Amino acid sequence: MKAKNINDNQITVNCQLSVGLIGKARKGESDIGKKAIEKILNYYQDLSRVWLLTGEGEMCKKQFIKAEPDTTQPPANAGRPIPLVSQTAVAGFGNNDFAIAEQDVKEYYLVPKFKHCHIDFMIEVTGSSMYPKYNSGDVVACTIIRESRFIQWNKCHVIATKEQGILVKRLLPGDDSSHIKAVSDNKDYPPFDIPIDEITGIAIVAGVIRLE
Repeated sequence: MKAKNINDNQITVNCQLSVGLIGKARKGESDIGKKAIEKILNYYQDLSRVWLLTGEGEMCKKQFIKAEPDTTQPPANAGRPIPLVSQTAVAGFGNNDFAIAEQDVKEYYLVPKFKHCHIDFMIEVTGSSMYPKYNSGDVVACTIIRESRFIQWNKCHVIATKEQGILVKRLLPGDDSSHIKAVSDNKDYPPFDIPIDEITGIAIVAGVIRLE
């Protein structure tokens, strides 16, 4: 897709594909699949179906082919890229001087639906405690909350703790003023209280890129 000046991440986000699908297909580790191909063709309507399926012929349909690149239009999904980082890298996100180091960034995402939101970082969900809301491997977009009064009770949050690391849970008021209750969507995981002085940072989940 060099001719269209787009990368694997942009295709994944624009077409709502599974994360890593394009890269695996390039390496011959998996097939893209009929459903994903239809999503790509629906989004990039100038692409030739024959070219995408067989690699033969022109990449673009004839009515879309131009003699020269069009440089008058801004790039698709122009905006601030959102860093995808490991949970370890954001362990201190509650600190005022928190900053994400470039070496900790796995990938950058440009997500059109988030362009009017303030997203600080994205992380991958691990484990099954939030199933069916989130699957392990889903990518959640997080907005750091600086004041506890902005916690949205019963919404999904990312909580940084001293002992348990990063947690993804729904939050409810605790049994007393010194605790917050963490609730999983998976009923096999009982709710539990977290001491407020154990929490080093809280971010609300603003959106998700879901695996199929």
